[in-house]
Amino acid sequence: MARITASVYTSHIPAIGAALDLGKTHEPYWQPVFQGYESSRQWLKDNRPDVIFLVYNDHATAFSLDMIPTFAIGTAAEFKPADEGWGARPVPTVIGHPELASHIAQSVIQQDFDLTIVNKMDVDHGLTVPLSLLCGQPQAWPCPVIPFAVNVVQYPVPSGQRCFNLGQAIRKAVESYDEPLNVQIWGTGGMSHQLQGPRAGLINKAFDNAFLDQLIADPAALAKKPHIDYVREAGSEGIELVMWLIARGAMADVAGGKPPRVAHRFYHVPASNTAVGHLILENP
Repeated sequence: MARITASVYTSHIPAIGAALDLGKTHEPYWQPVFQGYESSRQWLKDNRPDVIFLVYNDHATAFSLDMIPTFAIGTAAEFKPADEGWGARPVPTVIGHPELASHIAQSVIQQDFDLTIVNKMDVDHGLTVPLSLLCGQPQAWPCPVIPFAVNVVQYPVPSGQRCFNLGQAIRKAVESYDEPLNVQIWGTGGMSHQLQGPRAGLINKAFDNAFLDQLIADPAALAKKPHIDYVREAGSEGIELVMWLIARGAMADVAGGKPPRVAHRFYHVPASNTAVGHLILENP
């Protein structure tokens, strides 16, 4: 059977993608950010998955206010980088895994989660920046990627508990796939940041690091955190952190297995007026 071997968590700040694409990674402002991912890039080479299931949020690129799915799974054979208003990023086309994606959709829907099945869409920085951070600038991404878009842009958005439970359903779906695939699940977005209003530029280091501590040690309790806590403590865009709970819910310890091993943890402020968080957890 297939199995989830690790979960990866990272911010997906668009300016990070621009810094990479424009060759600015060694500038004093950006160097500390990219240094925090150096060991992760080596880790991914040493622990190359067969498939990455990547949880992210679309930024009004594939979806608009005309149609807002709460959870959408990409089942296409490929996904092109989106033009977000200044041209598509110069990164490889994302190759999908239609067979596993369709199996996960079937299994998760039968576990009473409503998914939108997407057979054609472009993917924006929410998905491509995490890949760039851990893969660099390759000619092709190292493995197929299944995009899983979550609405955290337009209220109502899913609760942390709903996301955590969904992660458990995804783990069951993966483990019921009859092929010995090594699957990683990535949760992206966050950490604390607000892009508009009187609190624009808000960063809460204490909240962010407490979130990372609890994500590792007690995710079931973290899943109970209400939306208002994220918004009050981490800014309006801090709600993106519920997507990390999907990835955490898919780990073995949540289903009674052994606790995960922390392979890497990194936190840095600032990067384009936001906080950068990054974590890798391995299943034993």
